[in-house]
Amino acid sequence: MTHGFGPVAPPDAGIRAQAEARQTRLIKPVGALGRLETLGNWIAACQGACPPKQFERARVVVFAGDHGVATHGVSAYPREVTAQMVAGFLAGGAAINALARAAGATVRIADIAVDGDTDPSISAHKVRRSCGSIDREDALSAKEIDDALAAGVAIADEEIDGGADLLVAGDMGIGNTTPATVLIATLTNAEPVVAVGRGTGIDDAGWIRKVAAIRDAMRRARPVMKDPVDLLRVASSADIAATAGFLARAAQRRTPVILDGVVVTAAALVAEDLAAGASAWWVAGHRSTEPAHTLALKQLRLEPLIEMEMRLGEGSGAVAALPILRGAVAALAEMSTFDEAGVSTSGSGTPDSGTPGSGSPGKGTPGNDPTTAPLTT
Repeated sequence: MTHGFGPVAPPDAGIRAQAEARQTRLIKPVGALGRLETLGNWIAACQGACPPKQFERARVVVFAGDHGVATHGVSAYPREVTAQMVAGFLAGGAAINALARAAGATVRIADIAVDGDTDPSISAHKVRRSCGSIDREDALSAKEIDDALAAGVAIADEEIDGGADLLVAGDMGIGNTTPATVLIATLTNAEPVVAVGRGTGIDDAGWIRKVAAIRDAMRRARPVMKDPVDLLRVASSADIAATAGFLARAAQRRTPVILDGVVVTAAALVAEDLAAGASAWWVAGHRSTEPAHTLALKQLRLEPLIEMEMRLGEGSGAVAALPILRGAVAALAEMSTFDEAGVSTSGSGTPDSGTPGSGSPGKGTPGNDPTTAPLTT
């Protein structure tokens, strides 16, 4: 049962081909802008238009929730911090607020399972408070997983119907890297010690507790790993399940998404199982320092746009990468062609010459896919 999800059609291949052809006519050596070119082609294919339009309403949605496993010493911070940080988001003073303002995006907070009362403006889709401790009990009931997935779908619809043309999924929740790592290690068949990171900065004793909790949760998750809905019910949380529904629905609605770190990418792994082909609508914003994040990106065949050693969450790494996507659109849409600029194309190494070293990626090579070869900063 996939709760109304199903295979997702990819971005428009015909428009992508038009974008690739336009890249060869712009006043630069073919391939000289590297991955900016393949990103521009991908955005054009997502929009179904060449040249593509600059993003007018980039929207960040931070899914917030608490996690029962956090009471067992797997985080460096107490659970109360989740509600406190949510208040900080609403006040506009968190990292994601600052980065979004700089990148030309706006931020929405969605309280899905914060263990406390929050402002009514963000709690319309709240499923419950916290969730079960996944190392010893299911995260959610059958009704709660339905409600969480429905919340993600509804939020995606609200944002897209409201004009969002690019979405960013973010997370907030003390202890959330534990269920995220359980999902990733289970779906990639990795051992806990390989996948577990330091999260919020736990010490060695906390890391040992976290490994044990993830090991126990993985034992509970393995019998249901082939069923994405049951896997979310048993081993995730309401906020992660809502994120998975959000990502799957965005792909169904043909809206590109920048993925953030380990928590969002864990949800993306499950969303790809819910809606096969959804990952064609996503790009990885960055690579977290969490080991599980690299495992998940490899499984999804996504390479990050930036590598900045970030591990905050909130959507911060994805928003830090947003200007790169804006640059890819600008280059493809705003540069002049050789004909328009009256620039000669004769001579060695030009688009006409086919000379080796022109930088032109052949059709079907990694250079034609925005998910390959990370950009570094």
